[in-house]
Amino acid sequence: MKVDLTVLAIPVFFGSMGAEYAWQRAHPVEPGTRAGDYQLADTLASLSMGVGSLAAPYVAKKLLDPVTPGVGRYGKAFLGLGLAAAVATTVGDVVRKRLRDGRLPEPQTLPDDVRAVQDELAELRQAKATPRAERPRRTRTLTKAHGALAASAVLSTALTTSTVWAAHTTGRGLFGRGLKDLGTGKVAWATAILGWDFIYYWNHRLDHESRWLWAMHVAHHSSERYNLSTALRQPVAESLVLSVPYGLLAFLGVRPELIEQARGINLIYQFWIHTEAVRSIGPLEKVLNTPSHHRVHHGSNRRYLDRNHGSILIVWDKVFGTFQEEDEPVVYGLTKNIDSYNPAVIATHEWRDIAEDVATAETWHDRWSFLLRGPGWAYERRDRTAREVEALVAS
Repeated sequence: MKVDLTVLAIPVFFGSMGAEYAWQRAHPVEPGTRAGDYQLADTLASLSMGVGSLAAPYVAKKLLDPVTPGVGRYGKAFLGLGLAAAVATTVGDVVRKRLRDGRLPEPQTLPDDVRAVQDELAELRQAKATPRAERPRRTRTLTKAHGALAASAVLSTALTTSTVWAAHTTGRGLFGRGLKDLGTGKVAWATAILGWDFIYYWNHRLDHESRWLWAMHVAHHSSERYNLSTALRQPVAESLVLSVPYGLLAFLGVRPELIEQARGINLIYQFWIHTEAVRSIGPLEKVLNTPSHHRVHHGSNRRYLDRNHGSILIVWDKVFGTFQEEDEPVVYGLTKNIDSYNPAVIATHEWRDIAEDVATAETWHDRWSFLLRGPGWAYERRDRTAREVEALVAS
């Protein structure tokens, strides 16, 4: 029977949290001045997310396998529904443009995002000039339906892509297709642990650079506190995104069982770096990821954003240009905090925002950009539109 090291380590996790809490009690500060102090609602939210992350893979498999093309019996039907939603959305785009402008869309001469803002402002000007009571309810209903179709098309395509990719890049599926079996010796263990760490760096970096992946990863960054319980605030939606497959290690000859053990070692190492109790570990700071380096990663300070993505080793960040020393007090949390301890809100708030942005977007370029481009682009795009609207209303 396969043993999950992270499950075996649960008593150590709780024991360490107790020790950290005892250290905080022995080193008191003014209430509210140390972000590492435990707060009951925040800690319970983190623990709930941790439990959810353990159950999520099994629940996701039950729910997603039936609608995965090539795996489940409903895969082709789900793919067809997504395609139908995309076609209906495109037809809706043309019809809306025809009704609004009295002609079919002209060949695009402006970037999509500029055209979208201009089109949206034109609609707002028309709406502003029309009393609310005179605005046809049917138009509002059709607009909402069109937005729902757009969101369904984009998100179903993303889901289909991620599930098919995951199904064909598993360790068990790739083992034996590449290099020879490395066995269970030192070379195999070193390849598994270092290989997992290297792939983790790129997946973690991509989690911050694509909003699709950020929607899954943001749960881990949602706490405004930073203690060992924060380490357990794990994502529950990893099955919904696309990532560099750890199954590539199997292609290099690493047995799937060793890949799982490397995963456990990697996650267990990351637990202890979520603390303010350890300020530095001396010369090892140059090589290993440490509490100081990871505090930077959890900071919402502008200079700390999207830095220090490593897991066990920090050298990947130094090699690939994403390293940042801890040189100013860290402000934990998100650039715009969600102010909620509800695990359901923590897990889904960014997915909801993506769906809303896709539904209100005017072009396919913007719809896919709201999913695939960086979260910073999406937030700036949304804020810019809001500023334009405010200026219009004030005029």
